[in-house]
Amino acid sequence: MQKGEFVYEGKAKRIYRTEQENVFWMEFKDDATAQNGLKRGTIGDKGIVNAEVTRRVFQYLQSHGIPTHLREQVGERDLLVDGLAMLKLEVVMRNVAAGSLVKRLGIEEGRTFAEGIVELYLKDDDLGDPLINDDHALALGLATAEEIAAVKALGRKVNSLLQAYFLAADLVLVDFKLEFGRRGNEIVLGDEVTPDTCRLWDRETRQKLDKDRFRQDLGGVEEAYQEVLRRLVASHA
Repeated sequence: MQKGEFVYEGKAKRIYRTEQENVFWMEFKDDATAQNGLKRGTIGDKGIVNAEVTRRVFQYLQSHGIPTHLREQVGERDLLVDGLAMLKLEVVMRNVAAGSLVKRLGIEEGRTFAEGIVELYLKDDDLGDPLINDDHALALGLATAEEIAAVKALGRKVNSLLQAYFLAADLVLVDFKLEFGRRGNEIVLGDEVTPDTCRLWDRETRQKLDKDRFRQDLGGVEEAYQEVLRRLVASHA
């Protein structure tokens, strides 16, 4: 399979066509952004880490019955994926209070929730990806009622699986973002699952090992990403 015509460049990835219809080449970049694109930088070898972490996570999810767009890894920062008609929704799963939830609800960072919280966001950079509810999603025509129920159910299942997956690597899955699309009549997990899209804390020390180190100028960003991958490789050989 060869990288073909350039299709699209986002904040963290470039997408290319391949010679096979509806199969795309996803290239992970080292670029980093935060604060809705106001803060920009580079994280060394981030693309390599994120491609490998996404492959490992998606293969694990596939082995447990979660449909994903992943086909195979074809380079150190390159994945082949199925083309999806993406829903203009972000599904965020929260297990521990952090980030915008702390500011929005006035609760302390680190508070653990007995059940994971599901949130929906409108995927729109110009609007700052606002929080919405099911009725908003229906009114805006973002998905059908059945599709909204499906992505929330899949989000909860993925959350349960990934909490165990990361905990085996002594990582607490604080929260994470998922994106879904249509493959025919099937709702399928797309995009990525990486330290860019997850908050991951060390199980014992609660040290942050994710993009918050970049967002909050904590330093050691490259080392944190590499540590996540190292632990996943060691715990899931």
